[in-house]
Amino acid sequence: MPPSPVRSAPQPFELIPAVDLKDGRCVQLRQGRKEDVIFSSAVDPVRIAEEWALLGASRLHIIDLDAALQEGRTNFELVRRIAEALGARGKAKIQVGGGIRSYETAVKLLEIGLGRGVDRIIFGTAALRSPQLIERMVTEFSAARVMVALDVKAGKVAIDGWREMTKIDAREAAKRAEELGAGSLLFTNIDVEGLMQGIEPRIVETVVNAVRVPVVVAGGVSSVEDVQRIKAAGASGVVIGSALYTGKIDFKDLMASYKG
Repeated sequence: MPPSPVRSAPQPFELIPAVDLKDGRCVQLRQGRKEDVIFSSAVDPVRIAEEWALLGASRLHIIDLDAALQEGRTNFELVRRIAEALGARGKAKIQVGGGIRSYETAVKLLEIGLGRGVDRIIFGTAALRSPQLIERMVTEFSAARVMVALDVKAGKVAIDGWREMTKIDAREAAKRAEELGAGSLLFTNIDVEGLMQGIEPRIVETVVNAVRVPVVVAGGVSSVEDVQRIKAAGASGVVIGSALYTGKIDFKDLMASYKG
């Protein structure tokens, strides 16, 4: 079993735009329900990703919803185009997730653009069902390139695209992921995800305080104040989706406030 990483010196708080992909489009769903679309754009997702990078994003969060929902198709080629467009020019790093349940799929993504684009793979269901896969990826590619997603509803972890609930609570799941060697965690509070009604700082603090590795938070972010609360809770970054695409948060202004 890989040793748990030691908490390193504080890094700059990351503001991470989400680029969720479904049917070749950039979309935002409410509560992860494929039929409840908040936002869908006909603009090429590569162009959207490049715009976020031009506005100052140092990292993008890309989720292949078709793969996550096991729709019988993936957006791999689109992920590849985004990664190569951003990675070739050093515009932004990318973390990718959604239906990554095998070693072959993970390696295929990490090899895009010779590693210049995708620098971190997000494992969700696989972390619980195939813990040996996480350990193997950590051993072969380093902890820094492995992120484990904790999708939590009513305090318990959900898997398989949020369709199956487990009895594992968020704190326990966070500790297990750290013990497997994951270099970072992605915590999503399903109870508030996509609702744009604010976050729940207490559960964020619970997860952050359970581990030594960095924790990035997603779900429910609807204002600059939410971002500030997440940072104050000790998280290393925040993923922002619907609030950006619906205009509740101006990313350019948000970046300026954190640089100032």
